[in-house]
Amino acid sequence: MLVVCAVIWLLAGLTALGILPMAGALPLDLYSFYSFASVCGWIAGNVFVRRRQRLGPTGHRWLALAYLIAPPSLLFLLRALATLEQQRSAPLVPAYGLVVYLIFFLVPVTLRQPAGRPRSQ
Repeated sequence: MLVVCAVIWLLAGLTALGILPMAGALPLDLYSFYSFASVCGWIAGNVFVRRRQRLGPTGHRWLALAYLIAPPSLLFLLRALATLEQQRSAPLVPAYGLVVYLIFFLVPVTLRQPAGRPRSQ
């Protein structure tokens, strides 16, 4: 997973620097981009909660770092694939997409039930 993440970050970085011109390869509108960011955050948050329960209290910091770095790389790559006109007209979209991802990631993480406590009805 980390190798794929590194490759995606590399592609997004090379595209942002203009070394690898991929602009216009995937003209994605903003609604679809933010929907993708929210779905990625929700899925990553739920998977993180399940994997954190299996690891216990010792290894969850590295796991959290992986879930906070890997999926947003897809968001930055998707935005780098947008047309140059779209990128110039809305330059803060990747930052807002990251905020949307983090909000939807933190919802399952903060609302998880502690182990051994039954849910109240």
